[in-house]
Amino acid sequence: MDNIIIPGGIIKGIISGKKKKDNKYEKGKIQRIKINDNDVIQLSLFTEKQVFHTNYNDDEINNALINLLENDFNNLELTTDEFTYSYRITSKGKVLSNKHKNKEAVFVETNFNRKKKYIIEEGMVVPALVDLGVMLNDGRVVKASYDKFKQINRFLEIIDDSIGNEKYLKIIDFGCGKSYLTFILYYYLVEIKKIDCDIIGLDLKEDVIDKCNDIVKKYNYDHLKFYKGDIAKYKDSSVDMIVTLHACDTATDFALYHAINMKCKYIFSVPCCQHEINFQLSSDKLHVLNKFGILKERFSALLTDSIRANILQYFGYKTNVMEFVDFENSPKNLLIRAELKSNPGNEKIKKELDDTIKEFGIKQTLYELVFNKNEE
Repeated sequence: MDNIIIPGGIIKGIISGKKKKDNKYEKGKIQRIKINDNDVIQLSLFTEKQVFHTNYNDDEINNALINLLENDFNNLELTTDEFTYSYRITSKGKVLSNKHKNKEAVFVETNFNRKKKYIIEEGMVVPALVDLGVMLNDGRVVKASYDKFKQINRFLEIIDDSIGNEKYLKIIDFGCGKSYLTFILYYYLVEIKKIDCDIIGLDLKEDVIDKCNDIVKKYNYDHLKFYKGDIAKYKDSSVDMIVTLHACDTATDFALYHAINMKCKYIFSVPCCQHEINFQLSSDKLHVLNKFGILKERFSALLTDSIRANILQYFGYKTNVMEFVDFENSPKNLLIRAELKSNPGNEKIKKELDDTIKEFGIKQTLYELVFNKNEE
């Protein structure tokens, strides 16, 4: 495709329109960013469940984009400071192109133009994050962990926006895993915000718990403790905040159930691996959805989280469902944020929930736990 001339000074772009149905990639995104003081053009190629990033200089990106147009995609749009360029490959292989002047100056808010302000800035040494491999000893973020670093800061922004002027918080992290966020939450609340806290991390993996407790001892985090335990069987009488990030399938439901029972003030939940409803959606009237596995999976996840969010509202929680991180960094990017505000018992919500359960002919764990007392 020698007749395609890729412009210089690319700021952003999109490549789309798969040539073949079985192509690996669904679409691509192009953006100029800054890495270690070097300007690069990042090409992000998306499959159904993953994203692959490759960085190019201005000369290299030309061949990469032309190669994609030859083999994978039919449409390309590129934006520079002055113009937007469009290319389309017809079914006969002819290249159609167009160029128009931008009406306004293009500003793309990436770290090429402006460094994002984080609560935990790069260069701020957080000892536990060094041990967990997110940071180097000088506070620089490990390149492979940069998405994790952004996720940590996004989490802290949401927490900070929610808790107000609390003086003391007892917190449980259900399904804490390697505990990146547990450690940073402790560091942020205790070391930066100067809030008295007791934080407990709970997980089923003994080796993970042992490693986390070793880090606790190393840094004398006296009010942070990790235990091996099953979320479904956990008992406590008084907790201010429940955190459950990527607790798998119905583990999220048990965490929310305990939070409701304890009248926990704050809930932050990022659900994961939601199979329960997906396995139940087999009604003939849903065949238009069921025959496409990925659509059925996503619909099931949205239906599950809708039921959970409405149950929290029924029990007096002001509830939001929000984007936690960019979809390109993780497809599991919805966070349920809830704060206890009023007494339970909104019968309109209960009827809507009952109707939904009946309409789809399903059982949902949190619904069963709170309304049918089916605690197994």
